[in-house]
Amino acid sequence: MSPYQIVGTHTDGSTPSLLSRGSGPETVEGHVSGQSNSYQISKQRWCGYVETPSEDMKRRYFGLLTGVCALTAFLLVWWQWEMTMADQYGLLVLLEQPETADTITHIRNSKHLMVSAFKDHRRDGAIRVISIIKRKELHKLYCVLCVHANASAKLNGIVSRCVSSKAQVEIHTDHFGFPYATSDILCTSPSFIEPTHVSISTDRNAVQSFKYLPIQNKEIKKSFKYNFTVCISNLFGEFNNALQFVQTMEVYKLIGIQRVVIYNTSCGPVVEKVLQHYSKEGILEVVPWPIDKFLKPSPGWQPSLFPGDLHYYGQLTTLNECIYRYMYQSRYILLNDIDEIIMPYKHASLGDLMDTLQKQYSDAGVFKIDNPIFPKTQSDDSGRFSRPEWKSVPGVNILEHIYREPYQKSTDSPTKMIINPRHVEQTSVHSVLKRFGPSIDVPFDVCHIIHVRVPLQWYLRKDQLYEDKKLWEFEEKLIPNINHALHESGLLLQSDTASLGMSGPAYL
Repeated sequence: MSPYQIVGTHTDGSTPSLLSRGSGPETVEGHVSGQSNSYQISKQRWCGYVETPSEDMKRRYFGLLTGVCALTAFLLVWWQWEMTMADQYGLLVLLEQPETADTITHIRNSKHLMVSAFKDHRRDGAIRVISIIKRKELHKLYCVLCVHANASAKLNGIVSRCVSSKAQVEIHTDHFGFPYATSDILCTSPSFIEPTHVSISTDRNAVQSFKYLPIQNKEIKKSFKYNFTVCISNLFGEFNNALQFVQTMEVYKLIGIQRVVIYNTSCGPVVEKVLQHYSKEGILEVVPWPIDKFLKPSPGWQPSLFPGDLHYYGQLTTLNECIYRYMYQSRYILLNDIDEIIMPYKHASLGDLMDTLQKQYSDAGVFKIDNPIFPKTQSDDSGRFSRPEWKSVPGVNILEHIYREPYQKSTDSPTKMIINPRHVEQTSVHSVLKRFGPSIDVPFDVCHIIHVRVPLQWYLRKDQLYEDKKLWEFEEKLIPNINHALHESGLLLQSDTASLGMSGPAYL
């Protein structure tokens, strides 16, 4: 076969001469005499001749050159972007296994504390670190955001890749004048990293020997494990009011509460047994809250009367932490104290109540509940619930205290709340500080709190109080449930339970 393809003619119309086969490439254009068609030929020679490129090869060369230029431009842009990221986000590596932070952790080289971290999808995925900040000693802080690798993913001893960025600190407006305040430290991370842990630093280049908080709420959830969760801010002062706590927990169950969260600084030995029982049962989560190991917390809300570093043992911090902890676990959260029961008066359960309220106020996420006082100094005279088996259990018998003070919002205990946690960004004790959507005042006759405590209007006689026997409506199921819980907690003798004919709890 000839190594040539004839593709054209000379200008004089003659047939181009054929060259002998050699060792170099060569392209010859010519015309075959006597034929009407023109052909393009390409021949490969190996004798050192220069090949004249075809139009097709020219296009290929141009495409290759364009690709090289584009790749070079991309690499230059990527390098510039990396330098920008390195300036905005310090790029770091961690060469040792990171230490997980405790419930409360010091921010090194500062007087601040960090508690827990959550991804806030409502703030463009910012990482929110619940913190306690000393207000007058706030200096520049940095977020250290890391992707912690598992053991099988370690590379050259690197167990984590981290970036650092400037932190944005938001001190909550409600701090009641105490030196320390509940705060949010907001951290942003670049798009090329999905952090799993975060720490707060005073040095953007420091990464080793830190304690890191795992980042929670990384995914948005539309279905919830619980419908109603109660967040009880904290126990302190060797709290030992066991009977009232058990009675309250059992009422919670009957009106639809599925989860209770308590932040425990200290409690008495009897209450400790009750906490263990309910934790084992699964309804209760006890979060350790050793705030007294870090600060001198106040037992009150007024610095002039109850001096200290932080309001009410960090109540605001724990309430906010609980909201984010259960944001995607619970449909609703109740924010109230351990001696308060948010009670529906026109509905059989909290579920029925909230179904009605949400139909009326579909875009609302905060429902404020009035908080009248049931003074523990006034008792039912009939002795109906003065049960002998409860005499040895320390605490208040709330079933005996059925008298309620007249409620006046201007003077009485402020409201507590039922919230949709996904509508709340920051909360105080009696109202939210930042929210998405409106806040609704629930009418007193629809729902109010049963709050058995020392009187607020101490000068009122019993005949000046209102009788309120709402708790008595639960007697049939409530009494055996209380006795079952006391027995399981080791607070009732076997002889007591046998004489009562107990056969187990009678939950709805």
